[in-house]
Amino acid sequence: MSEVLVNVIRGENIEGAHHGDLVAVDYQGKILKKVGNENRFTYWRSCAKPFQLLPLIEKGGIERFGLEEEEIAAMASSHGGENKHVEVIGRILDKIGCVEDDLDCGFAPPFYPKAIEETLRKGEDYRKLQNNCSGKHAGMLALARLLGISIQNYIDLEHPVQQMMLDTVSECVKLPKESIKVAKDGCGVPVFGFAIKNMALAYAKLTVPEKSFLGRRASAARIVLEAMTKYPFNVAGTDRLDTALMEVTNGRVVAKLGAEAVYNIGIKDQGIGICFKIDDGSYRALDPVAVHILKEMDLLTKEEFNKLEGHYRPLLKNHRQEVIGYLEPAFKL
Repeated sequence: MSEVLVNVIRGENIEGAHHGDLVAVDYQGKILKKVGNENRFTYWRSCAKPFQLLPLIEKGGIERFGLEEEEIAAMASSHGGENKHVEVIGRILDKIGCVEDDLDCGFAPPFYPKAIEETLRKGEDYRKLQNNCSGKHAGMLALARLLGISIQNYIDLEHPVQQMMLDTVSECVKLPKESIKVAKDGCGVPVFGFAIKNMALAYAKLTVPEKSFLGRRASAARIVLEAMTKYPFNVAGTDRLDTALMEVTNGRVVAKLGAEAVYNIGIKDQGIGICFKIDDGSYRALDPVAVHILKEMDLLTKEEFNKLEGHYRPLLKNHRQEVIGYLEPAFKL
């Protein structure tokens, strides 16, 4: 059964709560901490993006297309659709000989509110490049170009690119691919479902790739890890938890959001991976849970915690911008 992870406080009383499950493991799969059910099933959603990027790097995509670290970070992102994100992903498309229309992620408003306001103020339509998954899709197009295969229907499960994604995820989470549940993600590509402990395991392995993988896989995982932690803005953006955690810890933490409030954290070079899932899919519960886990596991310095305190105990405001309450973690490890 899931447990209360976050309480919603109005005035001095609990008005509501967010339930969920969380687990922390080492790179060999040993459970370090847990609250609730470590076997909780969910879909990995966008937390899978760093691993879906591995085949492109393993097969020489960086060398073939001259890809840079900030572009690698963007291909592992759920970005805010800010101008810099649009520019970086547009540059990837130029390098691989594709155009924006080739992206099959669909149109979506940017995550970043000011990017929405700017688009509406200009009277423009939302662009595919503003879709938070456009970086992942650019990476998939790049893989198809690299392999010399058609980019048509590259989002279909039967396409070689998606079969490569499934094989890679299966290997990284140590599950036979026949046991992985496959559905469709918000951006149209296959999405993979299994236990949160396996999701945590993959991030633990990502933090120590030379201990966890062999050959090209180890090198590719290190490249993804370094790119994400060196360019955290490209992974998420302004006022985003992923970016804040990586910036404040100077890249010692790697963090990645998934839709429906699944979240992954890894501790670089320590072989520790964390995953949690909020039952009701509420993003507002993610921040206090993430910071509290790191605090409880002594993975933040006092100075780092102080910089993240706004995420640890987010204030709630009414329409008059008056503070009427706050969110606070409700669990102990």
